[in-house]
Amino acid sequence: MATPSTNTRPTPEHIFNTLNAYQQTIALRTAIELDIFSAIADGASDAAALAKKTGAAERGVRTLCDYLTVQNFLTKQDGCYKLTQESSIFLNKRSPAYMGAIAGFLTNDHLMKKFSSLTDAVKKGGSAAGHGDNQEPNDEMWVTFARSMAPLTGPSAAFIAQLTGMPQGKACRILDIAAGHGMYGITMAKQNPNAEVTAADWPNVLEVAKENAQSAGIGDRFKIRPGSAFETELGDGYDYVLFTNIFHHFDRATCEKLMKRVHARLKPGGQALTLEFVPNEDRISPPTPAMFSLIMLATTDSGDAYTLSEFERMFRNAGFSRTTMHQIPDMPQRLLVSEK
Repeated sequence: MATPSTNTRPTPEHIFNTLNAYQQTIALRTAIELDIFSAIADGASDAAALAKKTGAAERGVRTLCDYLTVQNFLTKQDGCYKLTQESSIFLNKRSPAYMGAIAGFLTNDHLMKKFSSLTDAVKKGGSAAGHGDNQEPNDEMWVTFARSMAPLTGPSAAFIAQLTGMPQGKACRILDIAAGHGMYGITMAKQNPNAEVTAADWPNVLEVAKENAQSAGIGDRFKIRPGSAFETELGDGYDYVLFTNIFHHFDRATCEKLMKRVHARLKPGGQALTLEFVPNEDRISPPTPAMFSLIMLATTDSGDAYTLSEFERMFRNAGFSRTTMHQIPDMPQRLLVSEK
């Protein structure tokens, strides 16, 4: 991101840049859609070569790439562009860590529309754009999520698999609540040939998870429970239950309701594994988890980014004996481990 002026006197630059910040979102999405970063990685380094490679106008490509250079996604010297280390790792399609697909969900019209009515959401205390109750099905949004967001799971899924000892190969049963793409449970099962995963989500979303399970070679150990996690029969006798990015959609009472429901389906000594954006108790740090509350205000009826003390209280009320928190390396999220 471009850095503001270092003048000691106050200036309106920060205000101007913040009000124009939506342009950064659209510029990056456009570069991902045109596959600019992969084209540069393949050797198309100047505007003319990039225009030919992408099928875009030379003026358009030059203007976009100059903007991305100012925003530190590219570097430029003698009219030639190069990828930054960040762009090379996460925005080049040839990279195994490519994450450009997440733009499909994070910048979709559904979410952008909800933020366009943020003033009304602040007045109301919840989403003002309709469909803020995420207990109800919404295939358009959640199928898009499942198809777009899987690349973001790698570091967190690997951390969870290691923390739970999956490489040791001990037989276990895993329940993945609101599984989406299913990659957290799938990663655990890939590392443990004796792990069985049961995924709960809306039927059309689970079709994406099934595809991912088949591609990962664990389709024969991947079962599904279509329907609402609050209502569908989930089975029992699980060693682990995955709550990955679900609780922030609901108020505390609803979170506890789901926690209690799953507590009864865990074996004695079983664990609930919660991956969430967990701000510090001051609610203004670290930056990404702290700012996540605003996303929930704009997009849900009553969701929030909960602190550790709030999670501890909810899990205790649901019957869990202890909750500990672990920071995911190189990621803004934290993992909570709650013991039955």
